[in-house]
Amino acid sequence: MAENYVVSAIKYRPQHFNTVVGQSHITTTLKNAIKTNQLAHSFLFCGPRGVGKTTCARILAKTINCTNISADTEACDQCASCISYRENTSFNVHELDAASNNSVDDIRELIEQVRFAPQGGSRYKVYIIDEVHMLSSAAFNAFLKTLEEPPSYAIFILATTEKHKILPTILSRCQIFDFNRITTNDTVNHLLDICAKEHIEAEKEALHLIAQKSEGCMRDALSMMDKIASFTNDKLTYTSTVEHLNILDYDYYFRLVEALMLQDMPAVMLLFDEINSKGFEGDTFLNGGIEHFRNLLMCKDARVARLLDLPDNVKARYYHQANQVSENYIINAISVLNQSEIQFKQSRNKRMHVELALIKLNYLNQAIQLLSQEDGEILKKKS
Repeated sequence: MAENYVVSAIKYRPQHFNTVVGQSHITTTLKNAIKTNQLAHSFLFCGPRGVGKTTCARILAKTINCTNISADTEACDQCASCISYRENTSFNVHELDAASNNSVDDIRELIEQVRFAPQGGSRYKVYIIDEVHMLSSAAFNAFLKTLEEPPSYAIFILATTEKHKILPTILSRCQIFDFNRITTNDTVNHLLDICAKEHIEAEKEALHLIAQKSEGCMRDALSMMDKIASFTNDKLTYTSTVEHLNILDYDYYFRLVEALMLQDMPAVMLLFDEINSKGFEGDTFLNGGIEHFRNLLMCKDARVARLLDLPDNVKARYYHQANQVSENYIINAISVLNQSEIQFKQSRNKRMHVELALIKLNYLNQAIQLLSQEDGEILKKKS
């Protein structure tokens, strides 16, 4: 029988602090707290989705009950406590999904469990409450007293994506940890590591696109990679990734600017028609154009160019094109596209609205020259 397929997000879920990606400021703090035996009784892990909040909560729950912690403060995975946790038979770690268990009765039931000491020789009973912001106000209030004065063996780990929805009285009783979005570079390196283990051939540019599209969410990045890999028979190319993620390729905008610099109106219109026929909405195209000109403007100054989060070969193309386009043109082009994007929703004929913006861009250089000549003549008259 073929081995059951497991998605990468589950198969490669971190089991130790040192395998958590992009949250070293949190994992280091937690490890130091365990090492010095200065654990708080209640933690609040908050941040965007898919960045490791629940994962870190589970690792913390496993590590503090491990009877044979390693020198670098990691769980051994071999003691009775670690084995029972791995096999989901531990009586000392309780997970509650507050999205579906958000009533006062659910919290009262949890409070009743807190009264019982940990079993099997473990030091702590850990209660992980996910999506804690979904608890009702009454449930929060019922939880307050236990959270403020828990038994010495009880540790609460609350996780949420919406910190602002949690009562200030709860926040004041917790040690708060803010999780960051995972950087594109960290995501790409993690995906490369998984590709090597799974024998997937992947172009770095393709993984870079996946990382950008995931917007700092590792779970989304792994799901996208799985989907594309299954369709392309474990060969992730830049082209197949662009196609599957429905992304407007950088190449379109490089070709657009080249045509605009030549004032080749037919080429500009045909290029937009090609983009439109592939199902991309006009506002998506306009937004991509703004980003492209913004990147060109960044490349005008080497100090600012480091802000570009792009593969090296794409960055080189931006540097090359930035030298061919004046800064004045770029700033005016951003203004035209931005105004067009703002007015896009109010427009009845969406396609014509975008085409009018392209016509303006095509003759923008002439307009800039005319304005500069007029300004020169005004200055001469004044002098």
